[in-house]
Amino acid sequence: MTGGTPASGAETNLLANNLEDQRLVGFVPSVFRAHPWLRGGHVQTLAAFFLSRRIELPAAEQRLIEVEPGVPVLCHCHWQKDRRALTLIVVHGLEGSSDSQYMRGIARDGLAAGMNVVRMNQRNCGGMDHCAPTLYNSSRSGDVAAVARNLVERDGIPAFVLIGFSMGGNLVLKLAGEWGSEAPAEFRGAAAVCPAVNLAASADALHAASNRIYEYYFLLQLFRRFRRKVRLFPGSFDASRLRGVKTLRQFDDRVTAYYCGFTGADDYYARATAANVIDRIARPTLVIHAANDPFIRLLPEAREQIISNRNITYVEAEDGGHCAFFGERNGDKPYDGRWAEREVVEFAKQFR
Repeated sequence: MTGGTPASGAETNLLANNLEDQRLVGFVPSVFRAHPWLRGGHVQTLAAFFLSRRIELPAAEQRLIEVEPGVPVLCHCHWQKDRRALTLIVVHGLEGSSDSQYMRGIARDGLAAGMNVVRMNQRNCGGMDHCAPTLYNSSRSGDVAAVARNLVERDGIPAFVLIGFSMGGNLVLKLAGEWGSEAPAEFRGAAAVCPAVNLAASADALHAASNRIYEYYFLLQLFRRFRRKVRLFPGSFDASRLRGVKTLRQFDDRVTAYYCGFTGADDYYARATAANVIDRIARPTLVIHAANDPFIRLLPEAREQIISNRNITYVEAEDGGHCAFFGERNGDKPYDGRWAEREVVEFAKQFR
């Protein structure tokens, strides 16, 4: 523990890195205090899903960026008048999109802080199913690298920070680890909120009785998307592979792994996880995790790798749910209580 005697309950952050390490990257996280009416992992998670927000954003430049030959992804680019500003590249989670509330929240806060913000859709997402006979998955860190490379080469951005939520968090940490000390000069750092770095454990946690509502939702969305792909590309996909699929692991075994070059779900989870390369991350990185996240599991080995890497500031809050972190309002009118979004932007400010 750091910072003296911790407060009780949902008002505590368990900071796994010491403050000396955090000062090395010019950032010390604030303490998360859950909204008094929204305490508990399920309450926070469901509130983030059901409580709508009105987030006004200026018009974005819509850009199609090829991440592989013939495979474009849609990015929404918000530019400052001077594009030499620091750029945030934000990646959503499973069955999210550039319009997910946290994506728009980061864009609002980043723009207000004088940064460019690029909301990246993963392949197929954001209405792009018709573009290519391919599926997105947790291994495609190369797609994020392709977007970053396009922004550097086409727009001349001098510096960028990668930000990811859940599945997107795994992708940005995986890419940061794969780059290691050989990262592009423009890459300043990364931030991940509730990253799914232990894919097998998290997929299995979704099947727990208390989490079936989340698994049903993800499966409903994944089934709809896959059936849409079958209609669009009947020669590439077979709807019969959905027969008998009742869990996310089964979907990943029969669909994701089958069409994305893995021998099965176990092989996919083992090869796609950022936990394989977290120890190689060589740029300042922020990882935010909630101890009561209903289904994201951070295994002891991965947690130890994160804590042991002096380039990573690890913040574990007792409350927060999955990518929710509904906090107390502090009287600051622009702040709407979305603590993790604010922390990520505060972390990025050191690189401006």
